[in-house]
Amino acid sequence: METAYNTIGKGYNLTRKADSYLTSRLLHFLQPQTGKHYLDIGCGTGNYTIALSNLGLNFTGVEPSEMMLDVARSIDKHINWLTGTAEQIPAGDNAFNGAMATLTIHHWKNIGLALKEIYRVTETDGKFVLFTATPKQMQGYWLNHYFPNMLQSSINQMPGLEAIETELVNAGFKNIIKEKYFIKEDLQDYFLYAGKLNPMLYLDEKIRAGISSFAALANSEEVAAGLSELKADINSGKFESVKAGYENEMGDYLFVVAEK
Repeated sequence: METAYNTIGKGYNLTRKADSYLTSRLLHFLQPQTGKHYLDIGCGTGNYTIALSNLGLNFTGVEPSEMMLDVARSIDKHINWLTGTAEQIPAGDNAFNGAMATLTIHHWKNIGLALKEIYRVTETDGKFVLFTATPKQMQGYWLNHYFPNMLQSSINQMPGLEAIETELVNAGFKNIIKEKYFIKEDLQDYFLYAGKLNPMLYLDEKIRAGISSFAALANSEEVAAGLSELKADINSGKFESVKAGYENEMGDYLFVVAEK
């Protein structure tokens, strides 16, 4: 996946931008203070790192993909960008007042080890904010109708909520809270289910190129067939009934917040 992200990183920022609502929720949960130091784990090209830094906050980004970090550095040279993984963060004990990880936990090789490492580098009373999707939530995506194998591959790499909560507790975190997130009409960050309300997005090759499921987990024949069917369903109006069949109250994504 790191190799895939080195490729994705070349055009990633064309479609992946910090969404204003998601940024506001990260702020709400992390409760960062000026003069203190925070960590963005799996920061990618640094969209959310930079958005929060632009508010006068002190952030460090850590990311395994050098291609992604090159893009991040080209946008903001003043932020401290580190090469590393969630399992091996190049920082000392209690180095950060809080940490966050957005849409990255499914790339971690060992969730238990990663959460212990995040716990290590976070100071006492510091918050850890995770933004992710659970397998159950992803089973409710209408994308399953058009790209079943791709979605199953994506679901297979996602840790379940129970496993996440268990490993958070095992790492030493406490006071775990959760908040569902439903895709909004004005979403600015085009990740996997960004087109929930606007299926035309998936017909854009640039949008798909910025989504790891399409870029790294999809079979080209299934994608071509799925796009053809999706386009036909949009034109005929059938898509609305397909979408209605996947309506649910599970949320599309989830914030999980814990405290050291």
